[in-house]
Amino acid sequence: MNELAPLVAEVSDTYASRNHIPRDDDWYLLKLQEELGELAAEYLKSTGRGRLKGADPATIRTALEDEAADVLAMLLLFARNNGIDLDAALERKWFKYLGRSAG
Repeated sequence: MNELAPLVAEVSDTYASRNHIPRDDDWYLLKLQEELGELAAEYLKSTGRGRLKGADPATIRTALEDEAADVLAMLLLFARNNGIDLDAALERKWFKYLGRSAG
């Protein structure tokens, strides 16, 4: 994750600059929420519980994957902005259950 964060930040910085989008601490969390909503909408389409708007299954699947990537990217940006080391947090919170030593 720590390797992806700088790449995602570079893309986000370029996008924000080109589109004159001011980003403050709230922006990162609100944007994460927005992207999660978009992922939920695509999931509902993919499970037959949302309006298809003329999209075929392959298009819906691609959109679902793209929105999942957006959620991950925004989570990485949120963590970076808030000084959260996701690798360390995963080791501490999740991977301890694997019965291995951290590192």
